[in-house]
Amino acid sequence: MKKVFPNAAEALAGVAKDGMVILAGGFGLCGIPESLIMALRDTGVKNLTIISNNAGVDGKGLGVMLETRQIKKMISSYVGENKLFAQQYLSGELELEFNPQGTLAERIRAGGAGIPAFYTKTGVGTLIAEGKEHKEFNGETYIMECGITADIALIHAWKADTEGNLIYRKTARNFNPMMATAGKITIVEVEHLVQPGELDSDCIITPGVFVQRIVHVPNPVKHIEQRTTCPRI
Repeated sequence: MKKVFPNAAEALAGVAKDGMVILAGGFGLCGIPESLIMALRDTGVKNLTIISNNAGVDGKGLGVMLETRQIKKMISSYVGENKLFAQQYLSGELELEFNPQGTLAERIRAGGAGIPAFYTKTGVGTLIAEGKEHKEFNGETYIMECGITADIALIHAWKADTEGNLIYRKTARNFNPMMATAGKITIVEVEHLVQPGELDSDCIITPGVFVQRIVHVPNPVKHIEQRTTCPRI
C-alpha cells in the first residue's frame, strides 16, 4: 500500500467531505499540521466539527478556516488567542464544546484505544458536569466522559518512514500521538521522511499501522504564538 502523497491537496483528495468530524493535532501553534489545514481550507468543505486543543490564532492554524466559515463546531480546551473565534461564538455562528485539557487528551486516547467511556473527577461540581452521568467510587464522585474518534485525523510529526512509523519532537508530542490512533483515516505531514529500517525502532512513537497517508513537508514555517523577549544588556 503506497502511503506517500506528493502534496497535502492530493492526500486529502477523495476523503474530505462536508459535515465531517476532524481531529487536528498541535499545541498552540506548535506541531500543527499547517499544510494539511491549508489544503483542507482550499477544498471548500464546510459544516465541519474540529477537535483540537485550540483554534489557532487569527490568520494562522485553524484560524484560517474560521475566516472562511467552514467550521461549524469546535471541541477544544483553550481558545483564548483567537479574536475571530470569540466573535463567531458570541454571535452564535460557532458551536463550542469546552473540555478540560487533560480530559480532552484522555477522551482522544480512549477513543483510539477502543474505550467508549471512562470516569474522571475533573469537572465535578462545575458546568462541565451538567448532563453527564455521575457515579461514586470509594466515596468520591466522578463524571463519565465519552471517548472521541473522528473521520479524519490531521497530524504533524518530526520524522517518519514511508510505512508511516512516526517520531515526534518535544511540544509537538502533546496531542498528535493520541490523535493518530483515533482517526478512521490518519493523514500526517512530516518534516523528515526516510526509508523503512532507517528509524531507531526504540524511538518510534506511533506505529505505521495507524497511518494511511503521508505528506513530506520539509522546512515548515514554525510560528511563535507569543513572542517574549527581554532587552539586551
